[in-house]
Amino acid sequence: MGQLHSDPQDHRDRLGGPAVPLGEMDPNPTPIPAVLSHETSALHRTDKPPSRLEEVPLEVLRQRESKWLDMLNNWDKWMAKKHKKIRLRCQKGIPPSLRGRAWQYLSGGKVKLQQNPGKFDELDMSPGDPKWLDVIERDLHRQFPFHEMFVSRGGHGQQDLFRVLKAYTLYRPEEGYCQAQAPIAAVLLMHMPAEQAFWCLVQICEKYLPGYYSEKLEAIQLDGEILFSLLQKVSPVAHKHLSRQKIDPLLYMTEWFMCAFARTLPWSSVLRVWDMFFCEGVKIIFRVGLVLLKHALGSPEKLKACQGQYETIERLRSLSPKIMQEAFLVQEVVELPVTERQIEREHLIQLRRWQETRGELQSCSPPRLHGAKAILEAEPGPRPTLQPSPSIRLPLDAPLPGSKGKPKPSKQIQKEQKEQQKQAKGYLDKPPTPNQTKMASAAGDACPPQDVAPKDPVHQDPAPQDSAPQDSAHHHSRESLTSQESEDTYL
Repeated sequence: MGQLHSDPQDHRDRLGGPAVPLGEMDPNPTPIPAVLSHETSALHRTDKPPSRLEEVPLEVLRQRESKWLDMLNNWDKWMAKKHKKIRLRCQKGIPPSLRGRAWQYLSGGKVKLQQNPGKFDELDMSPGDPKWLDVIERDLHRQFPFHEMFVSRGGHGQQDLFRVLKAYTLYRPEEGYCQAQAPIAAVLLMHMPAEQAFWCLVQICEKYLPGYYSEKLEAIQLDGEILFSLLQKVSPVAHKHLSRQKIDPLLYMTEWFMCAFARTLPWSSVLRVWDMFFCEGVKIIFRVGLVLLKHALGSPEKLKACQGQYETIERLRSLSPKIMQEAFLVQEVVELPVTERQIEREHLIQLRRWQETRGELQSCSPPRLHGAKAILEAEPGPRPTLQPSPSIRLPLDAPLPGSKGKPKPSKQIQKEQKEQQKQAKGYLDKPPTPNQTKMASAAGDACPPQDVAPKDPVHQDPAPQDSAPQDSAHHHSRESLTSQESEDTYL
């Protein structure tokens, strides 16, 4: 029996295939599981019953909302000192009322928006490349067609989806548009406005899953080999069976990974997986894939019905609702010991094998960042600095509060001090002459007259040297308060 393989370009073109009706819908949409058929390499979908979100007591939900509000209002502090607590709360599930805002903070999309004000509007107003616009237009009605946002052709949901996807083709013209981006953008639009959804999509494509949506899909092929290698440690039985059947990993993991399970799992499970994915990165996607493979093919009893390639693909195509159920799946994912270090080590191994057999990669993708903490460290957000203006303006020669010693006097004040010292010495030798009295009165308001009884000039004490500068400083300070009050900014 020959090896069952798949053309990566075929995946890029077909991932936006039509979806079948879901029947009675929840208020939240329910994506339909989908994998590839070995006969046509097309995506076939089967109906699944709607899965409702697990009910959380109202009091518990309010407590979680309060905790998340505190974290979001002090995000940098929490990320720096209490990242483990954020991770635990993401594993418990983000409150629905704050999920969109939390995804923006976790992904770094909020920081990108702050760093690029008006960029989305600029891209939105641009005409776009007709080559991509036609493809995007054809895919709009295929994304969650029974969700109220996307049910009507030309409705606000489809319009926003078109705007986001078109903007990305202009933002990354060398990458263009891949049909797997449409369900990603649609899920984001269910939780946030178009501009915020655009920047979250940028972060997913560039930080979480770099290279997944490039033309050659080399990154997804590498991750397929990584997944298959990790499966040998997680479930040797499943690994041996897939290896014996010679089934290419691209046949069962391409849509899982490229759409982040948005079109595979029940809706409640999708949201919980995305909560953890935004916090911890691509290792959550690997863990979910490994859990599904382990429980679908990981025991001899389950393999009795999978004697060939067709039966194996059918088993992965119609996964048991039990293993996709929210509580079960999340618990399995949290407990699975697969770390980012293992993923990166295996990535180096598979990259070396790729280079030995196929040569260098044709597309250069940015390095993958594993979760919110790594993204924040790589792209710290802007931190505004306070620049208060003083409410009282003092002269330049006035002493600062708490300063030791006297301020260095200016040249003009030094000159006035010398003149006043000369006058003081003259008072010791002889009484002041009329001219000296006239000069003293002309000196200005530095020494205002006081009603003091006259003393004998011979016994009069010399004037203190610091009296003139202090009175002068007092005069300048009072003048500053009256003349420059309109320029002051009061804190």
